[in-house]
Amino acid sequence: MCRRYPQTLQGETPDDERTAPEDEPEPLGDVAGEEQKSNNHFDGDDIPVRRRRKPHESGIQRLSESVYTGLCREVGTPTEVTIRRDVMDIVETFRNRKSSVDGDYAILSGSRREGFRLEGSDVDFMYSDNRFIVVWDLDQAQVHELGKRTLLLCDRSESPPGYTLLQVILSRGMTAELNETGFKMNNNFYISSSKYRQSFLSVSYTEHGPCIGRYPMDFAYCFHCNFWPPSASSWIDRSHSWPQRQVVQEIVRNRCHLVAIGHKLGRHEIHEWRISFSLAEQKLVYSMNHCQFLTYGLLKNFLKEVISSGIADQDKLLCSYHIKTSVFWVIQQNVIPHWCPQNILECFWICFKLLLKWVYEGVCPNFFIPENNMFLSKIHGEAQKLLFNRLYELYEKGIACLLHSSTIRPYVMKVLLNPKQYICIDEFNPRQSTLEICKTKMHLHITLLMEIKYSPFILPLDLHSCIQSLQTVEHLLSFPLTQYQVVWLQKQKVVYFHAIAFQLLNRWNNTCANKMKYKVDKMSCQMLRVAAKFDRISDILYLSMYHYRTSRYRKALSIIEKTKAKLAQTFESFNSIDSERFRERSLEQYFSAKRKQITRDIQLYSGLYYIYELIPEQSGKNRVLCIPPLVMSYMLEILCSIHTNTKRAQRALNDLQVLVQFDQEVYIYKIYKDISWQILGICQHIFGDIQSALFSYQQSLRQSPFNRIQTVTLMRIRDIMTSTQA
Repeated sequence: MCRRYPQTLQGETPDDERTAPEDEPEPLGDVAGEEQKSNNHFDGDDIPVRRRRKPHESGIQRLSESVYTGLCREVGTPTEVTIRRDVMDIVETFRNRKSSVDGDYAILSGSRREGFRLEGSDVDFMYSDNRFIVVWDLDQAQVHELGKRTLLLCDRSESPPGYTLLQVILSRGMTAELNETGFKMNNNFYISSSKYRQSFLSVSYTEHGPCIGRYPMDFAYCFHCNFWPPSASSWIDRSHSWPQRQVVQEIVRNRCHLVAIGHKLGRHEIHEWRISFSLAEQKLVYSMNHCQFLTYGLLKNFLKEVISSGIADQDKLLCSYHIKTSVFWVIQQNVIPHWCPQNILECFWICFKLLLKWVYEGVCPNFFIPENNMFLSKIHGEAQKLLFNRLYELYEKGIACLLHSSTIRPYVMKVLLNPKQYICIDEFNPRQSTLEICKTKMHLHITLLMEIKYSPFILPLDLHSCIQSLQTVEHLLSFPLTQYQVVWLQKQKVVYFHAIAFQLLNRWNNTCANKMKYKVDKMSCQMLRVAAKFDRISDILYLSMYHYRTSRYRKALSIIEKTKAKLAQTFESFNSIDSERFRERSLEQYFSAKRKQITRDIQLYSGLYYIYELIPEQSGKNRVLCIPPLVMSYMLEILCSIHTNTKRAQRALNDLQVLVQFDQEVYIYKIYKDISWQILGICQHIFGDIQSALFSYQQSLRQSPFNRIQTVTLMRIRDIMTSTQA
């Protein structure tokens, strides 16, 4: 299945003479990896190039350390990556524990699951259809109780390595669905990958290979195979040095999946299924040390900013999966004995040489099934020549090729311009003062809050599901967890308390007897009070919203007053920690106090009624409406004061107007300007100031559409215009 390179590049030096003149000055170091030839067959030494002189070792080490620290900033420190992975792990565990009753099993994959937060990092959901049992031979079927499930047999006789057809052996209770997604061949019945994939397609989603969806989330519907594929047995035999034995055992125990996409050169492309090792690859990335992970990140960055720069998406030949595969091979082949910050450029260079060698030969062996040449369908002929020339030009520049990366260039130049500058590769710099350490810890806590906020989470909209989810949270809290996973679960507990309280209010407020209404009200208030203790200052505002809904305006105003006072203290810059106050308390006490002051935006989930005035905005295109806490405070103060003190309501409206118009991203981040102007317009409209409301709505339309409320804004403008004309 391997396609050889065209004859002009087999053993011949290309016509354009790629070697530099003998007297040409050495470009910024051609990095280690050239300096000591490895016996490994993946070192790229059969590429027709002339060896260059070994660069000054200490200079390369300092460059490596500088790039390492830069990658820690751009890609993540060890603790930041741990936080991201812990949160994603508990999200997956929670989703699957909660949905196990429905037979819906989801696997989170993609670069975000691996720990990256680079621009363009995506989240892929692999949904395993548990209505099917997949085996490699019929003897394996004997260990399963089929029940109502369908038995599928992998038929690899006419498929390229890494792909298979799925033959239906026995089906119980799925006749209609199988008829829609199946086809007959040689008197046997098979499931078609393309028909199966398209059965999940909807108007709002598009196809991306085996996935359907829209950025940043893609969904791949697949089958879990209950046995390790025979074609990947060689991987188990060669996995001695890396990964560790227990990782290999866990990977084999988790088996593999079959995703709905065929080989482009296969005889049955539209019907074939690809053998996917996404779960295994995630385990391998987790088993990397931080230098290996950052090397992977550096190569991903280099691919995006240098190799693929200026190339249209449809014309790109290399992808991040090829990059990941090269890192896997280099680690396992033990080409680099020590992966550390001092030789991260050497690590990068050896992986890059392997990639260059693969392009030269036209062969990229899959890490689990080496017979599967992943270049076969795209990288050959003229396209292969052009890609090789592009990579070779970068290769000739040595490490100087990193200067083409806008992300990495500053960290290279820093050492070139100041060779004696102190570089600390430790996450917690021993030269830092205790105040600086406090800031670092605060940054990590904010990182955790951001991960919690943007974790893939969907709030159930019915009361029964919310209660069931809350029980799942309580159950998971009894297991051994990391500190970050405990925080995520506590946060979900808060969200469910909010949801249950308002669902009870919406359900029972006007339909039950007074005694029942009193019990429900008491229960809801108690949950909201407990939620406020668990989380940040802004969560107290949910209790204010509840009091506003139940016409307890003075109680709501009392809470709002305290909340505004605390918010004023909270939004002091974390870069200006009060040293006098710090001297009075220990580092941990002060850090704990600052951490509790961190606020987050108010999140109103679509489909759940919080306050009447924002129902249209909640029905927008986003599943959640995000509002700055101070803006929400002023809105609630205005709405409550209208019923108690109109002068106070007017003062609050004036304060809100000043805040929205003149805030310099202290209380209102730029992405929340759309909803902030919208809320100002709503409050002005309530007061009867039609012209000001119209101006605010128009300003909302001019902002970045983070909350995706433009349609609602236009509707409100149209209502104003209609009412004034009448």
